[in-house]
Amino acid sequence: MSTPAYLSEEGLKKLQDELHHLRTVERPHLSQQIADARDKGDLSENAEYHAAKEEQGLLEARIAKLEEVLANARLVDTDQLDTSKAYIHCTVKVLHVASSTHRSFTLVAESEADIKTGKISVSSPIGKGLLGKAVGEVVEISTPAGTTHFEVIEITR
Repeated sequence: MSTPAYLSEEGLKKLQDELHHLRTVERPHLSQQIADARDKGDLSENAEYHAAKEEQGLLEARIAKLEEVLANARLVDTDQLDTSKAYIHCTVKVLHVASSTHRSFTLVAESEADIKTGKISVSSPIGKGLLGKAVGEVVEISTPAGTTHFEVIEITR
């Protein structure tokens, strides 16, 4: 049994679009590459054929993963979120206690994570540490870089 993936509408649409693209564009393109490589003769010494078959395996694995995530997807209505504590799809403004710097993180599902835009997975060390915390709480988070302390300053949706 797989764990549910709690997605926003935007995240769900993005995954559906990616799956559609992989099925309708990438899969036929790879099939054509395999057919072209097969037509060139001896398969045992045909590097193009083996590379295309390997790429096909990776593509099929990605498609299967997306299908699994979408099958277990739960759409979260961000307007209904309680902002008294940090939950998925909340933006949490924190104070890094050691350096006195502020940072904002939006807690999202693993498939929506994008550190460049401040979206972190709820399964990441920081995401796990912030889940369920209220404004004013100080959180101790163990990361690969060491232990970090954050104070929750604000929670918005």
